[in-house]
Amino acid sequence: MTSELVSCTVDDGIAVVTLNDPPMNLTTRELTRQLHGVVSRLAADDEVRVVVVTGAGDTAFNAGSDIKEFPALIDAGDVVERKTAFENETFGLLAALDKPTIAALNGLAYGGGLELAVCCDVIVADAGVTVSLPEVKLGVIPSSGGPVRVARRIGPARTKGMMFFGDPVSVETASEWGLVNRVVARGEALSTAREMARRLTRLPATALGLCKQAVEYAADHDEQESIRALLALSERAFATEDAREGVRAFLAKDTPRFTHDRARSEE
Repeated sequence: MTSELVSCTVDDGIAVVTLNDPPMNLTTRELTRQLHGVVSRLAADDEVRVVVVTGAGDTAFNAGSDIKEFPALIDAGDVVERKTAFENETFGLLAALDKPTIAALNGLAYGGGLELAVCCDVIVADAGVTVSLPEVKLGVIPSSGGPVRVARRIGPARTKGMMFFGDPVSVETASEWGLVNRVVARGEALSTAREMARRLTRLPATALGLCKQAVEYAADHDEQESIRALLALSERAFATEDAREGVRAFLAKDTPRFTHDRARSEE
């Protein structure tokens, strides 16, 4: 799957989606349209176990929206209708994938770029990279999920600080806050993300998906509701063949052969 602004390669269960408009990989309406198509296809592809999202080049993961698109949209009064509504739908598709997702920040992630990154379950970043929500400097606000998803990771106070002042934050600081999961040497974010993805492909897909559901449900519900939902998810996990295999292997001091491993060996 390739396109002009978004490319996607799939190898051994790992999809690498690359925003392919360096040096800044700006979020244009066309890039969003292409990204929507790629993510939709990945959602329907059971052979894809993990999705990695990165940017082309070494300057930016994604520097946010292409501001040159704004004047016509503002004049027409339809920014939401023609841009941000579909952007939210597209980013929401990525956030809702039932398989693990990893953002590999090879460069800065500003505005919509950070909003895209936080749709992923895990964020790995090159040392020295910066992230920001600078929209206030244009007289607007982050409109593609940032105030919601960033706040879930680092809380309202730090999110308001990022939004009010719009200043770049180092990924080292963002890691201390819990916004970024891991900081690696310059140039190693993508290779590290790939290795993390390879580890995840060795684990049972159903259990990984249920882990993701449990955490995301808790973000929107109170403790008791979340625990009831967790029990239902747990029941589903224990009913799988992977659960039987995992317990068998643990007791036998053996290496588990989960469903995907068995299927691969039988091909």
